[in-house]
Amino acid sequence: MTDRQDPSAALAAIAAVAARTEVARRLDGRAETALLQGIVDAAAALFDAEAASIALHERDPDRLRFRVAAGVQGQGVIGVEIPTTKGIVGYVFSTAQPIAISDVMSDPRFDKATAQRTGYVPRAIAGVPLIDGETCIGVLQVLDKRSSPTFTLKDLELMGAFARQAAAAIEATRVQRETTRILQAALRTIAAGEVTEETIDAALAPVIAELDADAEDPFWTIVDTVARIRGLGERERALVAGIIEVAARHASTSVRRPYRS
Repeated sequence: MTDRQDPSAALAAIAAVAARTEVARRLDGRAETALLQGIVDAAAALFDAEAASIALHERDPDRLRFRVAAGVQGQGVIGVEIPTTKGIVGYVFSTAQPIAISDVMSDPRFDKATAQRTGYVPRAIAGVPLIDGETCIGVLQVLDKRSSPTFTLKDLELMGAFARQAAAAIEATRVQRETTRILQAALRTIAAGEVTEETIDAALAPVIAELDADAEDPFWTIVDTVARIRGLGERERALVAGIIEVAARHASTSVRRPYRS
């Protein structure tokens, strides 16, 4: 006998956790988006800006993805992905330094092509890194103050204080999304080197692929519906829970006793 855990059993366990984590993310996925949206809305209002946006760092592949934006002018940037060293947002992320530019067209770091793709080319940009501990997790950008053609040092200081609080809140919501990565590290320790990262990825890939294969699958329809139900009042939730329970019992009975003509 050995005290070492069976790698195949551990792989099965982590695959099951990955599936459950994805369901949980879908059920509560709006929480992070709502938080980010609140941050950019507040930033745009605070600086009386035409637009504000947040780009967060994502791995595999390494990139910055604009998650939310405020202001009519900023909506076209949502979902845009760029390399971590490209443009002003990439500069702020890679250096972890704030920056204010009053004439972006004269700055060689400005990514004009991406700006044009979003449908809005700003005149002035202020950007600050979102720092959690020692790690930059993204960038907050504010575009074109209505009251002034430039962003001042005081603006950057205020934006920096705002960004520090925002980064802490954002990182707190990432714990759930990092569950699989943490479990991978734990599994490697348990397996004492017998399970490689490639083995883990190979085991998880079919699970994740199955989850993402069809967004219109009835299961995900149920998950998304439950997410909406969470916003109902207690009485309404109790009513819906009763309906779901009856439907589940009926469906279970139907599976055990298929209809025969």
